[in-house]
Amino acid sequence: MLDTVKHFRELSPELYKFAGGKGGMLAKMFKGGYPVPEGFVILPSAFREDILNNEAWQETQFLLNEIRKNNKDAMFAVRSSALSEDSKSASFAGEFETVLNAETDDKILEAIYTVFNSRNSQRVKVYSSVQGVDEFHRVAVVVQLMVNSEVSGVLFSADPITGSYVNMIGNYVHGLGEQLVSGESDAFPFRLMRPKGRYSGPDELKKYASDLYEYASKLEKEMKSPQDIEWAVADGKLYLLQCRPITTLTSGNLDTYEINESLSGDSLWVNTNVGEAIPDVITPLTWSIVRSLDVESGFIPGYFLWSGNICGRIYSNISQRLSAITALYGFDVKRGMSLMGDLFGQFPEGMNVPVYPFARLELIKIMFPRIKNLIKNTMKASKNMHEHIKNTPEWCRNISEKIKVASTPEELLSLWNDELQPYNSKAWWIHVAGGSKAVIAMTLSKKLNEMVGAEDSNALLSNLRGDSVLASLGPVVGISNVVKGSISREEYLELYGHRGPHEFELSISDPSEDESWLERQINEFTASDTDVDKLLNEQRTKFEVALKRYKDKFPNKTKWLDKQLKKAAEGARNRESARSELVRVFRINRAFALKAGEIIGIGEDVFFLYIDDIINVLTKNDESSLMFISARKTNYEKFKELPPFPSIIKGRFNPSEWIKDENRRMDYYDSSKTVSTSPDSEILKGFPGAGGKVEGTVRVLLNPEEGDKLQQGEILVATTTNVGWTPLFPRAAAVVTDVGAPLSHAAIVAREMGIPAVVGCGNATLRLKTGDRVIVDGGNGIVEKLKK
Repeated sequence: MLDTVKHFRELSPELYKFAGGKGGMLAKMFKGGYPVPEGFVILPSAFREDILNNEAWQETQFLLNEIRKNNKDAMFAVRSSALSEDSKSASFAGEFETVLNAETDDKILEAIYTVFNSRNSQRVKVYSSVQGVDEFHRVAVVVQLMVNSEVSGVLFSADPITGSYVNMIGNYVHGLGEQLVSGESDAFPFRLMRPKGRYSGPDELKKYASDLYEYASKLEKEMKSPQDIEWAVADGKLYLLQCRPITTLTSGNLDTYEINESLSGDSLWVNTNVGEAIPDVITPLTWSIVRSLDVESGFIPGYFLWSGNICGRIYSNISQRLSAITALYGFDVKRGMSLMGDLFGQFPEGMNVPVYPFARLELIKIMFPRIKNLIKNTMKASKNMHEHIKNTPEWCRNISEKIKVASTPEELLSLWNDELQPYNSKAWWIHVAGGSKAVIAMTLSKKLNEMVGAEDSNALLSNLRGDSVLASLGPVVGISNVVKGSISREEYLELYGHRGPHEFELSISDPSEDESWLERQINEFTASDTDVDKLLNEQRTKFEVALKRYKDKFPNKTKWLDKQLKKAAEGARNRESARSELVRVFRINRAFALKAGEIIGIGEDVFFLYIDDIINVLTKNDESSLMFISARKTNYEKFKELPPFPSIIKGRFNPSEWIKDENRRMDYYDSSKTVSTSPDSEILKGFPGAGGKVEGTVRVLLNPEEGDKLQQGEILVATTTNVGWTPLFPRAAAVVTDVGAPLSHAAIVAREMGIPAVVGCGNATLRLKTGDRVIVDGGNGIVEKLKK
């Protein structure tokens, strides 16, 4: 059978990409047992010079008749499924044509051409331009059994404005869904509350709520992202008509390294800990290796301790960890935050922390095998820690020599698979095991604070190095020893040459590669007349004085303290040594990357490939990823030009908007703060349509034909804005409507274009006049009319 027309049940996974987002997803759902009306997909290859070939039309007629056999008086919906449509980055919601209630073959053929040719419409061209998508669209066409909807609606498995996962939110109307998605009719809102799907909304929909929740939850897990689902009820049965990613809740485009994971949901991000270890804007290669290690040791869904990426800067997703704690132990959020304070620092008073509503039993089911793996690997690493720390320098010297002499992709790939990648993993687990030792000192610190106060507690814990040197002090003590002549420059670089301010960024050389680095440190050290030994001895004296005070006050607890300090010191030394050797191993990845760049022929551009890209080139000679290097470099440089971000970020963070705020704070950012209004202003309230806040001049339009009056940067105010208005959107600074649902396609388009929108205000066209100055706060559904 020709691969030009395929029934949903016959569409194979390798053909999904040719069926477009809509066609491919409908086939997946149909074969997965979801209640999807029967149908088929006409693939782009069925068209030759914009004409449907005869064989494809014959197969179309055959499938139509097959469906008619089991469905008396069948009517059909003919819909677009462009290959760029319903993707994570662009939905093209309503931009292409749809034809409903087509009955005869002639009408269906006419509808197929109407849908296929809509790829050339002006609104598709405008939308494509804004999204940066090629205007030439390859279009598949979906032909599907029409259901006579009594109720039609949409359901978002997460809030598309705030990114919150607390509720699934939806709207519905009576009759066909076109009234809803076009924004031309007010809709009935409802919510399905996680984690059990409790329903809140009109009674008439309640009997379908549990099925909707079950389908949405399952689809979200299968697709690994929040979903936008179109559904309908006909003859008392629930149908799913479409499912696509919520385009506004995506972390970006990995192909081009446009990555901002704060945009994928409502979360609390913190870099007070990991930001010290990885302060740089990191390259794609560095991030991909750190992320792979983070995933290997992760045990909480969606939680990344070392590799949360916000425009190239590393953050930890605290919400997922906090959510797991509260779900497992029944703690309230405040107590959960206090437990994490020692690791991540203090949070601003009164901050409302977003919590993902995990179901306890489901979370246990997911986490149990991961925790089992964590315990197993941590225990093994703890047992082998001292041997690993002892042997790693020699291993690194040997593997470095092997990488230097490798000359073929096969040789280099063998070194990665058999030696470097396994040792990366081993060093990471040793580091994880070492980090767990820090709990000893933290627990002891709290106890000593209660007994002797903060000052003496700090002094007692300031000598954990004992008679040796903590690895973290090694570089400064080492430079002092070079100045004194105790060790040579060569010995210093052998011991500490892997440590530096950019040690976790692979594109930047470390001291062992930069001959001038050590000389600069020595010159600065000498010029400042720094005496490291004196400083350490002074601190040891403070420790001894504090220890004497403690023994005088608690003579019966002296042995207890000696034992605890010994355990804390051992834990600190192990932790610091494990961290140092992790860095030593991690730096070998730079040598591997440089050799890969040499063999592939791209030099230091290799740092703009992900590790999987490099392996694919070496393994399969697959160089498709090389085409993205330029775009990744451009975005990396853009990220570097941005100022450092706040230490704490709550919610969806847009740096381009943040840097415009003259009153921005560096300690934290909270996306949920409401607009501050002037005492002499007038407030209009509607639904949040698309996030963002902007001030501008109003332009009231009665219909899209008046679009030539809209000036660049004005606020478009209209009774409603269906998809016919969307070509005007790029000129508008914001959109405000009287009528419309927050989940309409027009609102989706506004969100994707980054245009703030407030919909369903009721009487905005009466209360606002062309020329008025307003502030539109799309995230909170508020329009503030300013007094002249």
